[in-house]
Amino acid sequence: MVKFIFLISMVFGLSGAGAHKFYVAVFQMDYVADKNVIQMTSRVFIDDLENAFKEEYKKKFYLGTSKELPEAKKYIEAYFLENIEVDINGKPTTIKYLGREVEEDVLVCYYTIPTPNTIELLEIKNTTLFGTYEEQENMMHININNNKKSLLLTFNNPKGLLKY
Repeated sequence: MVKFIFLISMVFGLSGAGAHKFYVAVFQMDYVADKNVIQMTSRVFIDDLENAFKEEYKKKFYLGTSKELPEAKKYIEAYFLENIEVDINGKPTTIKYLGREVEEDVLVCYYTIPTPNTIELLEIKNTTLFGTYEEQENMMHININNNKKSLLLTFNNPKGLLKY
């Protein structure tokens, strides 16, 4: 159902491309049982993140370019760790930022989240870019024990709960 809503949103978003820009970021979470960890990847448009950084930190970072500021890494890490919260089985977890790379106009970041032996409840709060764009949508794709689910998190609904 979420995929259907996303596709419909994309069609309407693209059909009115002259009216306003479509704001979306995609997050993938995969549970690796033998390591008791969730591996998470975020994909965010660089220009959107750059605008958020300009508003929040009052400077331009030139992300993904040869002019990128040396302190950009620590700001990227801090920004995502402030905007993403994951509770597993009702307990907060620690997200570890691993690194990033640039794919064309998208910043791809990698994280790990330690997990208990079993995951019954997964609560995710993701406010990435909501401070800059109220229209922002954060797509969360979660794969736990080959049970794939998705969440669409928005400014008015930044949190979702999944039961496994």
